[in-house]
Amino acid sequence: MSALLDAFVSAFDALPVRESAGLGATRRAALDAALRDGLPGPRTEAWKYTPLRALERRAFVAADAAPAAFDSAAIAGIPAPRIVFHNGRYDAAQSDLAGLPAGVSLQPLSRVLAQGDVREANFLARRYERADEVFARLNAALADEGAVLRVDAGVQAQVPVHLVFVGSPAAGDRAWHLRHLIELREGAGLTVVEHQLAADSHTHLSNSLTHVHLAPNANLSHARVQDEALGATVIARTDAVLAGNARYRRIDLELGAALSRHELNAALHGEAAQVHANGVLLATGRRHLDTRLGIDHVGRDTQCELIWRGLGAGRSRAAFHGGILIREGADGSNAMLSNKNLLLSEGAEIDTQPVLEIHADEVQAAHGATVGQLDANALFYLRSRGVPAEQARALLTTAFCRETLSLFEDDSARAMLEVRLNLALERLI
Repeated sequence: MSALLDAFVSAFDALPVRESAGLGATRRAALDAALRDGLPGPRTEAWKYTPLRALERRAFVAADAAPAAFDSAAIAGIPAPRIVFHNGRYDAAQSDLAGLPAGVSLQPLSRVLAQGDVREANFLARRYERADEVFARLNAALADEGAVLRVDAGVQAQVPVHLVFVGSPAAGDRAWHLRHLIELREGAGLTVVEHQLAADSHTHLSNSLTHVHLAPNANLSHARVQDEALGATVIARTDAVLAGNARYRRIDLELGAALSRHELNAALHGEAAQVHANGVLLATGRRHLDTRLGIDHVGRDTQCELIWRGLGAGRSRAAFHGGILIREGADGSNAMLSNKNLLLSEGAEIDTQPVLEIHADEVQAAHGATVGQLDANALFYLRSRGVPAEQARALLTTAFCRETLSLFEDDSARAMLEVRLNLALERLI
């Protein structure tokens, strides 16, 4: 067994809440499954672009019960209402739930587990059957913290809710497993912004899993900014389920970490459900980014629109998998995927896999992917009008990425995303 899995076994044995909310047997089964199948290797299709050899040799210790305080400058500009987690633990001092709209409930998972209500924690009981879902299984076994966000039927929240996750230096490499729930009941509307940030340089591991449940006619705008320390490892997964006429808008900005992998799975079960998911993959230095989309059209007249942009610089590597499945009976579905990528150096590599599988009639579907360099004609045009070469490259690169942000309707949230993206591009260019 690898050093990584050995460390997680030790963490499980010491987990104080593993029996809470009747989850003892579920947690043990998840850990046993992870140990039985082990970490996926290069022959595992879903992981062939993300080798885990270096990670499996590392031994992480569990997050401190009460980590030391971090510099609040790291979250400056993130307004209330916000809930903050520091090195995998709820930070009540930095959280601020003032202004949380009526009908919106937000609390840490640790509080839910302490209450022991099986119904409130039932999303933790989900099982993961595939061998390549090892990190989801480890999360199911070890998660003891996270954000639980629920919106009552008919509530239209006008203020964005911020979920903030901060990593900072600690004695030894730490690992935390966070489990989140975002649930909108019928006709509800909400904007959520996730921030994954670093207060200083560190080499910790974050393994998070988010459930998104949208009832009929619910409308969720959801942004995730991953700007962790350049030595950090970030493993994240989002599973969304949409009922009839539900609408899910999402933006992912992958800007930091040494190794970052995110899976976004959306099941469009209800008739006329819609998902619009945009993202930017910014690979620099020797960083490795891996993003996998899995959009499952089940109901009739469902729709997905996916616009992703990638930049590769230095000796980095980025991998993108855009999978769309239109099942039998999902007639009238409309699916579009666009993945365009720019290589800004000879040493960078970008691998892209658009996959479209159709088993229904009367559908509209289009998908495409490109990997290239900045348009020489556009550069020449700007240079001919007196724009310096570096500034011309910066203008074109910024415009290439910024179109993904047009999806967000909330002005304040979109402005915050623009600031984060621009700062990251400045580091690159």
